[in-house]
Amino acid sequence: MTAGALRTEVCRDEEGFGRLAAEWTALYGRCSAATPFQSHSWLHSWWLSYGRPGALRVVLVRRGDGALVAAAPLMRARGPLPVLTLLGGSITDFTDVLLDDGCPEAVPALARALARTARGAVVDLREVRPGAAGERVFAHWRGPRRRLPDSLCLELPAVPMEGLLERIPSGKAQRVRAKLRKLDALGIDARVVTGEEVPAALDRLLALHRLQWQGRGVTAEHTSERFAQHLNRAVRPMVERGDAMVTEFRLAGDVVAADLTLMSPRLAGGYLYGADPALRARKVDVATMLLRHGARETSAGGRATLSMLRGSEPYKQHWRPEPVRNSRLLLAGPGTAPLLWLRAGAAGTRSWAARQARERAWAGRALDRVKGRPPR
Repeated sequence: MTAGALRTEVCRDEEGFGRLAAEWTALYGRCSAATPFQSHSWLHSWWLSYGRPGALRVVLVRRGDGALVAAAPLMRARGPLPVLTLLGGSITDFTDVLLDDGCPEAVPALARALARTARGAVVDLREVRPGAAGERVFAHWRGPRRRLPDSLCLELPAVPMEGLLERIPSGKAQRVRAKLRKLDALGIDARVVTGEEVPAALDRLLALHRLQWQGRGVTAEHTSERFAQHLNRAVRPMVERGDAMVTEFRLAGDVVAADLTLMSPRLAGGYLYGADPALRARKVDVATMLLRHGARETSAGGRATLSMLRGSEPYKQHWRPEPVRNSRLLLAGPGTAPLLWLRAGAAGTRSWAARQARERAWAGRALDRVKGRPPR
């Protein structure tokens, strides 16, 4: 299909998706809103681990000379309603489309291409970060649309540790400085690994992650073989291009903690870490150790934001981060408006149920504290 000087196509097979790597990476570099979760390495690897045969729908917009100027990595979702969702699933903190900053006409062209590809389906864009390229498509959408709140993320400015300490009360800042002095006295050394070292480093990271959460609640997917395979495929090329960083922390020559941080020109986010429980016995504040290293590397790279990604866990709140809410963008054609309202209604019901479950859990933990019971 042609839109002025632009033409659109849909890639439906994983081999074709794989062959897009070079031009996808070039477009990724021309889309300032992109995060590492939109890199070809992350998305293609995710598809190999989590995709379903016949479900792939990667919508592409090209100039007349063939240059790729927009892309939407979509798939048909499971479920009773016909729905197209972005690749990435639950292990991806931000999903988005890609738009060439220098080609504004690609925005309406991609919106029209999405409408044609969806036909009788709803396009459901989850975890869209404020300022994402997907918001521009939403603004150009000519059919029924709906914006819903999605996950809450917490963000800090990308400044060195001293700048972060200025955000918190002086007494708390002094306690953090004491923890940092303890880290330095122990002699824990941080080292960023090279691309060729990534596979072995990821194996150690995942082993430490399992050890750290042994006997406690853990995200089950992080312990699965398909997740390990996804990381091993995706992360090495991301490290080699500067889209990711794997750091190992050593004590007396042994790796006692490891961290995976994903990075784009504007943003860096700590994605996954593992730590030896023996560090707790030594009273090492692992979160502070990781944050100091992440703040140093992120600020040195000229980025604006150090993201704590999704979730508002109490340890994140210590640093007085800025809450940033992702959006869920629902798009439909005129004939599929009822499906959109059904999808939006179901999403609202699930959100309400999730809030109720969280509130019951918080109330239960508060009652445990009042009655002196062990934590649940």
